[in-house]
Amino acid sequence: MLIQTAKLTAMSLMSLGGRLSSSSIIVVGIGGVVAVLVGLLAMAKGFEAALEETGRPDRALVLRTGASDEITSWLTMEELAIVSDLEGITTASGELFVVVDLITRDTGKPGVAIARGVGGAAFTIRPELEIVAGRRFDSGRNEIIAGLGAVASYTGLAIGERIRIRDDVWTVVGHFRGAGAQDSEVWMDLPGAQAAFRRNGAVSSIRLRLDHSAERSPLASRITDDPRLSAALVPETQYYRAQSQERSRLIEAFAYLVTGIMAVGSIIAAYSTMHAAVSVRAVEIATLRALGFRGAPIVASVLLEAMMLAAAGGILGGGAVYALYDGYAASTLDSASMSQVAFEFAVTPELVLAGVGAALMLGLFGALVPALGAVRTNITRGLSGD
Repeated sequence: MLIQTAKLTAMSLMSLGGRLSSSSIIVVGIGGVVAVLVGLLAMAKGFEAALEETGRPDRALVLRTGASDEITSWLTMEELAIVSDLEGITTASGELFVVVDLITRDTGKPGVAIARGVGGAAFTIRPELEIVAGRRFDSGRNEIIAGLGAVASYTGLAIGERIRIRDDVWTVVGHFRGAGAQDSEVWMDLPGAQAAFRRNGAVSSIRLRLDHSAERSPLASRITDDPRLSAALVPETQYYRAQSQERSRLIEAFAYLVTGIMAVGSIIAAYSTMHAAVSVRAVEIATLRALGFRGAPIVASVLLEAMMLAAAGGILGGGAVYALYDGYAASTLDSASMSQVAFEFAVTPELVLAGVGAALMLGLFGALVPALGAVRTNITRGLSGD
């Protein structure tokens, strides 16, 4: 049976030259499906990585009890002072998390960006943050610094440019490179941000640098149990992991929906192509059966031909996405803050292999009915060409 299958498959592949145009329909169609699937999943993985790499194991956030993110959280300056004095904290930074109106570079239309009011402790807590051009803002002045992701996503953030935030004009004095989501933010002096956004006496969150791993910290229970506080500690890695997984699931769901719809068309195309190929070879198949070739090798050879064409399409689609989009810088809307988050597409080998696997399944489903039909035709009728 294996020998017959190998010989029949070789004969089918040798005849592909005469069926090049019809066979290319399978390759191109399935290649398009795989390209969309891998591209969208690479987008989800890149977005997830951009958020997750922001977190560090020795850092944590203190948020209002019940708040799931910084934009819905608020804490008083008194609570900031209480938390800062707790044992086990190396540095504490009260930060105001707000959004500002800017013009998106791609569309030229209004958009929103994350603005963070911070003090000097914010830079101490984040040693990975690096000023790459200009300087830090001066306390007490309407000055801002912008992450490189924000500079790429919005206009008006070149050094020396002035933008209006609420009722004041602010000057861009520096650019910084931060890890993950930090790169999409605009930073300003905390007191100035509190005044501009009318949040005097309040911060959105408290960022902590701990003297041990945040996930093993007994500090969480002390904050929760303190009657003076209405707050909860969340390890930074856990916080960004939850944020990233929620967003990436939405992108993945959209990816499977779109590719599912496209897959139906690819299966129909594979069915039509293989049905036509079997019909053209009806006399040949009937002759082979008359000579003693069994039905199973004939079915297997038709399926193998379709799956080889599908695999070629999968490699073509996955390879094209890898070549064009791996590391491609983009931005997408963060539904929690309604702001743009910069990230890079991550086309991993696992995603490409998954795409090729999906292509093989499409080829199999598309060719199954024509393959079975090839051996169900009466031999006499097949030999007569009816």
